[in-house]
Amino acid sequence: MTAVLTERQKKWFATVQANLEKNTGKPLADWVAIMTACPESAPRAQAAWLKAEHGVGQNHAAQILDACRPAGGPGWDDPEALRAALWKDAASLVILEAVERVADGVEGVIAGQRKGYTSFSRSVQFAAMRPLKGGRALLGLKLAPEVSPRLAPSARRESWSERLTATVELDAADQVDAEISRLFAQAADNG
Repeated sequence: MTAVLTERQKKWFATVQANLEKNTGKPLADWVAIMTACPESAPRAQAAWLKAEHGVGQNHAAQILDACRPAGGPGWDDPEALRAALWKDAASLVILEAVERVADGVEGVIAGQRKGYTSFSRSVQFAAMRPLKGGRALLGLKLAPEVSPRLAPSARRESWSERLTATVELDAADQVDAEISRLFAQAADNG
């Protein structure tokens, strides 16, 4: 497992970037200038503002906000910095590392780091993880929640793929056991 994008993801991101002006009617430099008028400061609120005020979709909003980020902040091209910024809590990081060991045992898995979560993909994303307060972590999987009593339906809209409909809260690394390994591999087969 390496921390990169799948070929399919690379092509998709390149398409999003290439089509910004065509799909929004403005080049990136114009959008950066428009963002100076945004009354919001939090990225989600800024993305919502772009959608409400200008009809910009989530993917192009992410591209615009990335271009507006001050120099020196971690971006897509620095997954280690994104990971360090997200997984600051040592207890949550230990849980992530336990899931990464599981991922290492599943053929063809690629881990990717996003600002708000760590993704796991083959051809498409089939799992993602984000830290929770109190040294815990949330694992989302591309599975029906009924597959295991450990799984729950996704209770809120997460920033990761809508395909990840089952979640499990992990309170400690030792909860990443044989059952979680089995579920992770099953979700990988769904991806």
